[in-house]
Formats: sequence, C-alpha cells, structure tokens
Amino acid sequence: MKRVEINKLKELLFAKDEVLVDVKKVLSRKFHLKRALLLGNLYKRKVTLKFKTIEGSLRRVEATVWAVGDKFVSLKAGITIPIKSIVSVEY
Repeated sequence: MKRVEINKLKELLFAKDEVLVDVKKVLSRKFHLKRALLLGNLYKRKVTLKFKTIEGSLRRVEATVWAVGDKFVSLKAGITIPIKSIVSVEY
C-alpha cells in the first residue's frame, strides 16, 4: 500500500462509490473517525487513513483529523477526503 503525503491528496481522485459493503463496518468507520477527531483536536495526534482511489488502488495518509462531516473528513489546509472512500482509520 502506497503512502501519500498530505499535500499530494489534492492531486488524487477518490473512489466514487462506498468502499465498505457491510453496514457494521460503515458504522465502525464513523465511530473511529469521531475518535480520530478527538485525538486530533485534544492531543494533536495524527492517525492513518486508508482509502481507495478512483482506480481502485489502496493508499494511506498520516494526518490530523480537524473535522468530520456527513460526507467528508477535513484535514489541514482545507484538504478533504470523502468518507465513502475511507477503508479504515488507525490510531
């Protein structure tokens, strides 16, 4: 799995469809994103987000999560990742 620098995320196209098929995994991802948000805001701690690109390749980025919305995760410098393209969150 290829690591991507945060400043290179704007150059990528993310998966358009939901990458998780199990409802429990979707709910688990939302929980872990909210936990990552707390870790980022309270402790300035980075997490690893694994995501799929439009080509289907799996990538990862280490970043501090600044905000979690209904459809996007916000990272530094206004960079966003669509939640439906995130496969997992690791602390």
